[in-house]
Amino acid sequence: MNITGAQAVIEVLIEEGVDTVFGYPGGQVIPLYDAIWENRGRIRHILTAHEQGASHAADGYARSTGRPGVCIATSGPGATNLVTGLATAYMDSSPVIAITGNVPISLLGRDSFQEVDITGVTMPVTKHNYIVKRSEDLVPTLREAFRIALSGRPGPVLIDIPKNIQTDLVSYEREAPAPVQRDTSRLRDEDIEKACRMIAQSQRPMCYIGGGVIRSDASQELAEFLDRTDSAVCASLMGLGAVRADSPRFTGLVGMHGTKLSNMSINSCDLLIVIGARFSDRVISKGSTFARQARILQLDIDPAEFDKNIISNLHVVGDVREVLRRLNARLEKAEHSEWMSWIADNRRRYPVKVTSESRRAREILRALGRELRRFDESYVTTEVGQHQMWAAQFLRHTKPRHFITSGGLGTMGFGTGASIGTQIAHPEARVCNVAGDGSFRMNCNELATIARYRLPVVILIFNNHCLGMVRQWQTLFYDGHYSETTLDTPLDWVMLAQAYGVKGMRLTKDDDPAQVIHEAFSLNEAVVVDCEIPLDDKVLPMVAPGASISDMMGFVEEPV
Repeated sequence: MNITGAQAVIEVLIEEGVDTVFGYPGGQVIPLYDAIWENRGRIRHILTAHEQGASHAADGYARSTGRPGVCIATSGPGATNLVTGLATAYMDSSPVIAITGNVPISLLGRDSFQEVDITGVTMPVTKHNYIVKRSEDLVPTLREAFRIALSGRPGPVLIDIPKNIQTDLVSYEREAPAPVQRDTSRLRDEDIEKACRMIAQSQRPMCYIGGGVIRSDASQELAEFLDRTDSAVCASLMGLGAVRADSPRFTGLVGMHGTKLSNMSINSCDLLIVIGARFSDRVISKGSTFARQARILQLDIDPAEFDKNIISNLHVVGDVREVLRRLNARLEKAEHSEWMSWIADNRRRYPVKVTSESRRAREILRALGRELRRFDESYVTTEVGQHQMWAAQFLRHTKPRHFITSGGLGTMGFGTGASIGTQIAHPEARVCNVAGDGSFRMNCNELATIARYRLPVVILIFNNHCLGMVRQWQTLFYDGHYSETTLDTPLDWVMLAQAYGVKGMRLTKDDDPAQVIHEAFSLNEAVVVDCEIPLDDKVLPMVAPGASISDMMGFVEEPV
């Protein structure tokens, strides 16, 4: 049948299983928004306050479900406002589909009103992008975009659609989406055999896992692999939740703000098995001392990650879940009692400790954790900064896709939009956004979206009236030169929330956080809680930039 290009976009979205899109209308997407109006009973549109909020909402939807999140923006500034969100999704391998409008083809290249080469702009921060210049290419391009976003290492894809393509008639026949096959094209039996031999020869195996385990839905296979290899395991920020935090094998976060046990174990193992993780500088720090006693086996779907920052002894390329399945089928069950006893002994010797400079954050987050356990399903999103690291350290992460944070790009303002997308995707769950006052002010306009759709998101603002993480670095490494990090604007977060029609509450330094947080969640509506914390609270322990991960600052303090 022949329908307009705009109608075809909606039909392809629906055939791909999309139930919700996030966006903001504008001149070059009016035909598309007209099609959304005509199909409002078949697909839901969430109007955000800003296009960046739409991109983060689509990302939160994608991360929490594993399905593509879709956002829409008009040309020019509307499209460029998506760039930070696309870069965030790209760095963390999140399958976001961005659809932008552009000026009609006859006006391209003429500096037309609100014209921008968005495919050129976003080329470095998308897995792939398109500009559709022929109406007959529209439907195949949209379908291909979904396959690309989901296949292999997931990532964002942008489709730029000039306005005349949206109004032209195109041929459309419904098709069932082509299944996305797990990539095993470069997975070789000989590599699996070599990996099995390396593992069998190890007496002190240690697994370092990242977001690739979660993206591949491989937590179950990983649990079996850990038992078969009798291995300990640590996680990057993006890998939290892939292994239950209460597992005796789990040593915690690794790297700059990791646990002493994780960092010690990395440098004491004889085999480091890296699963779905890249060697980020925030993990390895001083590369020449990282895992210096160990052979390194790396399992990843993206060969570009091999030997990029750390040289591995063997790498196996392929979908992580499929790689682990094949390894599990061939590995004999091992026993490393001496190594696991060493892990247990050092867990007791070096328990998680807090200094006076992070005790209040721990109290608040422990209260949040207890409150969230009352619900069948709960999700935590974060902004970026000290509060993010505290949430990683002090919350007990037990499920994949339930801790949603910006790792690779470190995008301040991410969490509010992500909480919207997560709540829309899981309407029966409770969602909490852990924020800092510096991050939250960047996208606090999305309170309008939360209020408009009556989303029961609870936002905890860790309010120290400064850019806390930058101030921490200024304290430790820049002689206390607090250049432009003090936020002394007389801003009342409770009044701001109320101006948007959202409930506002205060948690002073003397209040019981459990009582205030319980009240906030019991209201079953959107709530902003202004949580006062001391100005100079710090995220500790910490590895100084360029130091070995074994050399941790601020570790030996008061026990829990």
